[in-house]
Amino acid sequence: MQLPENFVLRMVEELGQEQGHQLCAALMSEPSTSVRMNPFKGAQCAFSGAQIGWSRDGYTLKERPSFTLDPKFHGGAYYVQEASSMFLDRILRAFIEKPSTVLDLCAAPGGKSTDLAASLREIFGDRFLLVTNEVMKQRVGILADNMALWGDPDVVVTSDDPSAFASLPGFFDVIVADVPCSGEGMFRKDEEAQEQWSEDNVALCEARQRRIVADVWPALRQGGLFIYSTCTFNIYENDGNVGWIAAELGAEPLLKEDVLPEEGLIKTAFGYSLVPGFVEGEGQYCSALKKTSDNTWTGSFKDGRRRSRPSSSAVKMPEGLGRLFNIPMDFRFRGEMVIALPSALVSDVAMLEGLHIIASGCAVGTVKGRDLVPDADLALSLALSHDAYPVVEVDRQTALSYLHRDAIVLKDAPKGFVLIMHDGLPLGFVKNLGNRCNSLHPQSRRIRMDIR
Repeated sequence: MQLPENFVLRMVEELGQEQGHQLCAALMSEPSTSVRMNPFKGAQCAFSGAQIGWSRDGYTLKERPSFTLDPKFHGGAYYVQEASSMFLDRILRAFIEKPSTVLDLCAAPGGKSTDLAASLREIFGDRFLLVTNEVMKQRVGILADNMALWGDPDVVVTSDDPSAFASLPGFFDVIVADVPCSGEGMFRKDEEAQEQWSEDNVALCEARQRRIVADVWPALRQGGLFIYSTCTFNIYENDGNVGWIAAELGAEPLLKEDVLPEEGLIKTAFGYSLVPGFVEGEGQYCSALKKTSDNTWTGSFKDGRRRSRPSSSAVKMPEGLGRLFNIPMDFRFRGEMVIALPSALVSDVAMLEGLHIIASGCAVGTVKGRDLVPDADLALSLALSHDAYPVVEVDRQTALSYLHRDAIVLKDAPKGFVLIMHDGLPLGFVKNLGNRCNSLHPQSRRIRMDIR
């Protein structure tokens, strides 16, 4: 692997001779593997590794296991996430002040969003709303799947351009923007990022990042928290853009002083740079600002904006749905699917109806005759009541067979819909017919590799 020559020269210029060469040497080495536990699901997970200093639930592993062959991975007990990207959540915890409405603007594949959801729930319980957005259509499905595995019902997944959120002036207390960048921090994990790097591409990314932030800026309330991050090192996409946000959009940088000291972090003018060779992880830059400008918005609503409409389904809503959940829920149809939304969030989510909502709350199931066929996401939801369905605890091999969509038999289980659990962690549903089971595990999520 050969690093771009201009990149090496720039890093030596920005970081100094010793630190610049230390970074470049680290980018030629093997990347580390890290995971972050789900504090509401992962109590029984055990990994051999060191805790990450800036993450309450993150661990760097000594070796990379086969996550695909771990049923707990499929049950959302943990998320495989690059260690440096977990630092963003450290900033959230340092500056968030009250139960909040939060937007994760560039969210796929979901690492930062699951981290944000965990922290918001730990700090505020059910008193938050997280909108997690991905504009790229080919990536938003992955985001929705990962958020479903994580299981938090206070999450809405959207797929919109940042400019669409300007129709919600002052709606969000916190906006997190991990903006698309030149990807210098991912060089040792992504050879394509090296091949695409150039001085011109850095300049292009810098301009695009400013456009993204300016487009979404009206949606942040005055006094709200804006967290800006990239996975690159250069000053133009990092401190340069934070300085531009402060001067042009109206904000106060919150990290001018070293208020979040951690071993290995490099303090910059307006934030922190996490650099391979100094920390166990890839490259990451994080900063935070407090919005000082008012919420005056000079744009106009587009006449053609989408509006989600109540389903015209003639199917009657099943009775007794409330018993399935451990918090108050409101129910509605989305097509043929029954959706449950935390009652406390109904009015806030209604404000989002002009956006392209991919998922919200929890998918409950579809009505088939007299039956409500439970959805796979219901099994994974933190809001599912413990006594909603009969439970069968299975061993690891049976759990993998279920996740592989192989035939399984549950001889002593009651007939009907049964919740499959492994080590106390829900994995999904089957319909037990006695001599066989009909799997309700989605084809799109099944294990495709050999499980033997």
